[in-house]
Order: sequence, then C-alpha cells, then structure tokens
Amino acid sequence: MANTHFGFQTVDEKEKAKKVAGVFTSVASKYDIMNDLMSVGLHRIWKPFAVGLANVHKGQRVLDVAGGSGDMSKLFLKKVGSRGQVVLTDINNAMLRVGRDRLLDEAIATPTAQCDAEHLPFPDNYFDCVSIAFGLRNVTHKDAALREMHRVLKPGGRVIVLEFSKVAKPLEKVYDLYSFKLLPKMGELIANDADSYRYLAESIRMHPGQEELKQMMVDAGLERVEYFNMTGGVVAVHRGYKL
Repeated sequence: MANTHFGFQTVDEKEKAKKVAGVFTSVASKYDIMNDLMSVGLHRIWKPFAVGLANVHKGQRVLDVAGGSGDMSKLFLKKVGSRGQVVLTDINNAMLRVGRDRLLDEAIATPTAQCDAEHLPFPDNYFDCVSIAFGLRNVTHKDAALREMHRVLKPGGRVIVLEFSKVAKPLEKVYDLYSFKLLPKMGELIANDADSYRYLAESIRMHPGQEELKQMMVDAGLERVEYFNMTGGVVAVHRGYKL
C-alpha cells in the first residue's frame, strides 16, 4: 500500500483523489473568493504573466489542465483567436461546470472534458501548449501528470506550470501567519469551510520547491526548463519545451 500527502496528513494514494475531490466540490461555488483570499487578488496578475510566457499564437492548440474557473482558458483564447483551440479540463465535475458556465455566460464556447491529469485522453504530439495553473500540487502522481503533458505536446511546444512555491526566507513568518491563521478563519467566515482552506494552505507547503519541480519536469522529458518567481517566490511559473 503506497502512501502520499493530503496536506500535512499521510493518506493512502487511493484516498487522496477522493479527498481532493471533496475539497474542490465544497469550494467550487466560492472558487473566485478562494483565489482572491489565497493570493490577495494577485492571481489576476500572475495568470496573465504565465500566459504571456507561453507565447502562443493565432491558430494554435492549448490544453488547460485542471482549468477550474476557466480563467486561463479565457486568457489563452484571446491569444489563439477563432482559428485556434483551447480545451478546458478538470478532474472535478463541479469545478469544470463552474468554468464552463462562466465562459458560456460571456458567450465563449470552447471544448471541455472531465479527465485526470495523470491520464489525458488526447493523442500524442497534439497541443502547442499545455498549461496547469494551481492544480499540480493536488495531483497524486505529479511525475505521471508531467509525463502525460509531455506526451500530448507537439515537438517545439511548451508546458507552463503556474503554482504556489517556496517563499523567500524573509517572508516565511508573515506568510505562515497568513496561511495557517488568517486563511482558514476567512474560509470559515466567507465560505463556511475552514478545513478545505486549511488543506489548501498545507498543500502549498508540501508541493515541491522551485528547483525540485524544475528537475521533475526535466525527468519527464522536458528541456530548457526554467522558472520565474513572482511575489517573493509565493508563486513561480515553470516553463519547459518538448524539443
């Protein structure tokens, strides 16, 4: 029996997916609030920066893995235009419906698919860019997900990973206070769900740091991997190519 982390808890690998699903089903209707709480609104800057680093062009294909709210898909759609394609995916049905419905409310129609990042139902060498924003830390087998992203990527394409990361030393105490004291309390007051927000803070601490994730991407077959820290390392964007 193999174990993995669910926040600071050690759980059976088979249980993690169920527990993560429970968290995101619980917070789906409050996902915008959650993003603003966790990032103090800065996700509205981080996401466009990550999309800019993807450097996609008109007519290209993009896969938005763990797309949740649809924010990244919307930004990518502006880049690829009507001749391009963005496929919005998420393993969680409640989250996927939130993203799909939001896009439809804005008269934006794009393909959506409920699927597991570790088993992407797409052909080899199909997408010009694969993006995952604030989703990789919730995947049980991150190495398997990265290999799948590499598989479905065209030669010359790139993988973009936007994720919470390891903050700079001077920020650690303030960041811990915010994450473990204020965030769960706000989650309780606003979304009536302190536990889910506590898990999300813990999951950030258990996620690989910048250098470790860079090596994982290299091990998955990606090349020229680099990362860009933002907000003192609170988040980082990793970019790797399939050459």
